[in-house]
Amino acid sequence: MKMRKILVASLIAASVFSASGCKDYLDVNTNPNGPDALLQPELFLPQIQSEMAVAVQWDGRFAGQYVQNWANTTANNAIDQHGNPLSDTYAQLWRAVYWSMGYNLSDMIESGERSKKYDFVGVGHIMRAYGWQTLTDYHGPVIMTEAFDPEKRVFNYDEQDVVYPEIKRLLEEGIKSLERTDGLDAGSSGLAKSDLIYAGNREQWKRFAYGMLAINAHRLTNKASYDPNKVIEYVDKSLASNADNAMIRFEGTVSANTNFFGPLRNNIASNRQTKYIVGLLDGTNAALTDANLQGTDPVFANQHLKDPRITAMLAPSPDGEYRGITPTLGLTEFPSSTDPRIPKNLWNATGVSTVPTGPQIYFFANAAKFPLMTYSQLQFIKAEAAWIAGKKDIALQAYRNGVTAHIDFARAYAPDPAVYDTRKAAYLASEVMMPTNTEGLTLSKIMLQKYIATWGWGFLETWSDMRRYHYNQDGEVYTGFVLPSALNVANMGKPAYRARPRYNSDYMWNQEAIRAMGGFEEDYHTFETWFSKR
Repeated sequence: MKMRKILVASLIAASVFSASGCKDYLDVNTNPNGPDALLQPELFLPQIQSEMAVAVQWDGRFAGQYVQNWANTTANNAIDQHGNPLSDTYAQLWRAVYWSMGYNLSDMIESGERSKKYDFVGVGHIMRAYGWQTLTDYHGPVIMTEAFDPEKRVFNYDEQDVVYPEIKRLLEEGIKSLERTDGLDAGSSGLAKSDLIYAGNREQWKRFAYGMLAINAHRLTNKASYDPNKVIEYVDKSLASNADNAMIRFEGTVSANTNFFGPLRNNIASNRQTKYIVGLLDGTNAALTDANLQGTDPVFANQHLKDPRITAMLAPSPDGEYRGITPTLGLTEFPSSTDPRIPKNLWNATGVSTVPTGPQIYFFANAAKFPLMTYSQLQFIKAEAAWIAGKKDIALQAYRNGVTAHIDFARAYAPDPAVYDTRKAAYLASEVMMPTNTEGLTLSKIMLQKYIATWGWGFLETWSDMRRYHYNQDGEVYTGFVLPSALNVANMGKPAYRARPRYNSDYMWNQEAIRAMGGFEEDYHTFETWFSKR
C-alpha cells in the first residue's frame, strides 16, 4: 500500500491541450518533478471509476471461486479449496483503494470544493465509501483511520465496527453535497462528461448512495443493532428500476479500455461455470423445481423448463446442453479434454480460446458494461430484511420485483429472444418460482434468486451473504450448496472468511500491525469476520 500521490489523470489532461497551449499548461508547475496545482476534478473521476470496477473484477475471480460462481479447470486448485496464499494476485482492491484512488480521490474532492463543483464532492464521498465497503467486505480489518496520514510510514488496522460507521458517514456527506443548490450544475461542472456511470445525474447518484447505505446496514444481520426497517427505508430511497443500475462502460478497443473479463484481456480463460449455478437455472435445484414444469421446455423435449436466463448467462457445452464443473475436480470428471460435454468458456469458445464460436455470454465481452449495483440486488436485500422483520407481504413483493427485474435485465444478453420470452412466461406463471402468497415464499428462495441476480459480478455481496449464514452451518439457506470435501491444507478444516492484506505492501513493511491481528498465521484467512459473528 503505497501512500504517495499519483496523478493518473495528468496524462489525459495533457492530451486535451493543443501544442500551442502546452507552455501555458506546464506553467502551473513550480515543482519540476510533478504538478503542484490541483487539477480539475473531472480529470480524476473516469480513471477512479474504471479502476474500481477492474479491482472488483480482479479480486472477484477468487471470491467467485469461494462462492462457486465458477471454478478452475485444474484439479485441486488452491482457491477452489478456499486457500489464500500470500500473493499480490488476490489484492487488487487493496491497491485500488489506497493507491490508484487514494490521494487522487482526496484531490478530486478538494478540487471540487475549491471550484464549487459540489456534485464531484458528493460523488467523491460516495466513491470513497464504496471503496471502503468493498475493501472491508473482502479483507475484514483494513487501514482506514490512519490511511492517508502523510506523516506515517506504518499504519494500524481498524476493525469493521469502526469502518462501517465511517462508510455511513461518508454516504450521508455525499448525499448532502449532491443536494446543494449552489455551485455549478453537472453540465457546467464537467460531471456529465466525465461520469462513466450516471453521466452526471445527481438523483441517480443519490439513489446509489442510499443503495450503499442499505448494503452497509444489511451486513449487520447477525448483530443486536441490526434494524431491518432501516434497511427497507434505505432500499425504498435507492434504485427505482433497472434504469438506475450502476453500470461501468468500456470501449473494448485495446487492452487498456477493455472489460477485464473480456477475451481481449484474457483473464478468465481457465474459469468455468459450476454445477451449482447450472442447477439453479436448469430446474434441478430442489428449492427452484416445479413438478408442473416437467417436460415443458420449448427447446429440450421432455426436460424440466429451464430458467430463461440460462442462455443469457451461461455457456453451453459443444453438444448444446448446459453443464458445470465441480470445484476442486476441474475437468477430471470428463474422460478427455475434447469431450463435447465440457462446458465452453465464458466467451462461448472451447478450451482457452479467446475467439467465440457463438453469441457473447452475459457481460463477458470486451465492450460489455459491468454492474456495480443493480435494482434487483437491492430488492432481494429488502426481501430478506422484511423476512427477518416478519413482514412477509413486503418480502414477497420485493422478491417478485427482484426476480422480474433480473429476468428483464438478462434478456438483453439472450441469443434467442423468442425462446427466452416463452420460457419467461412459463417461469413467471409458476407458483413455485413466483409465489402469489406468503406461504410459498422461503428464505432460501430469496437468497438463491439473489445468488442468480448477482452471479458473475456481485462476488463480494454473495460472499458476504454466505458468510452471514456461515456457509449453511446455520441451516440450509443455500439449498444444495456444499463446501469442497477437501479444503486447502492451510485452512485447518475451515472455509475462507477474509482475504489477506496485500503482500508487497503490508506484509513487507507493516509487519507489526499484521502480526498483532494474527496475519502471519497460516489460517488467518479463515478467521471469521466481525460482521458475520453473532
